[in-house]
Amino acid sequence: MVPQSRLLVTLATYNEIDNLPQLVECIRQHVEHADILVIDDNSPDGTGEWADRQATEDPHLQCLHRPRKMGLGSATLMGFQHAIDHDYALVLNLDADFSHHPQHIPALVAAVTADEPAVDVAIGSRYIHGGGIEGWPWYRRVMSGCVNLYARILLGLPVKDCSGSFRCYRVALLSELNFAEFYSDGYSYLEEILWRLKRRGATFSETPIVFRDRQYGASKINFREALAAIWVIFRLGLTNWLTPTKSTK
Repeated sequence: MVPQSRLLVTLATYNEIDNLPQLVECIRQHVEHADILVIDDNSPDGTGEWADRQATEDPHLQCLHRPRKMGLGSATLMGFQHAIDHDYALVLNLDADFSHHPQHIPALVAAVTADEPAVDVAIGSRYIHGGGIEGWPWYRRVMSGCVNLYARILLGLPVKDCSGSFRCYRVALLSELNFAEFYSDGYSYLEEILWRLKRRGATFSETPIVFRDRQYGASKINFREALAAIWVIFRLGLTNWLTPTKSTK
C-alpha cells in the first residue's frame, strides 16, 4: 500500500465557496494524511482566498492561483504536473462540487496499490453495475451516454465511463506524457488522457460510484464545450486509425 502521504488530491475550482470547505473536511475523513491541491481560476466568490487561509492552518493543503478562468483540462494537467514535480506516487482528481463523494476515494486508491492485480488508472464509473447518476434531466443522460459511446468507438477505450473525472492515476505513468501535446484544455481532456495513456500500455479498472448533480453553484459545462469535445475526440480518432500503437497490457 502506498502511504497516503504520497497521495495528492487535486481540486480545480471556479466559484466553489459553497462547496469547498465541506468537501475538504469530507476528504480528510476518508484519506486523512493525503495532500490536497486546489487550483483556482481567480474565483470572484472568494474560493481561492478561503483556500489560502485554510493552508495557513493545514500543512497538507495548498492553493495554486491562475489569473482567469482557463479551463478544467488545463487546471487538471497543472495538478498532474505538480504531482510529478513533487514526487507523489498517486494523484487523484475529483470535482469540487460534491458530485463525486470522497467516500469512494479509498476504493480507487486500493485499485492502483493492490499487490495483484494493480492497475495504472482507477476510474470512478457511473456506467458499470452499482454505479449511477442522480439529479440529471434525461437530455444530459442521453448526451453523456452518446459521448461515451462515441469515445469508445473512435478511440478504442476499454472502459465504460470515459468522460468522468473521478480517477486515481499512477504518477510514474503520467510523467511519461508531454502535456504540451494535448489538444484539449476543456472537458475533452478526460477522453484524451485515457487515450494517450492507453497508447503507452496503461491498464484501467472501474469502481462503481453514484454521481450526484451539484446542489450549490452553477455547472461549468456548456454547448460550446460539448462541441469542442466532439471535435477533439474526432481528431484523436483519426490519429488512432492512422498511427495505431500497442493496446493495453
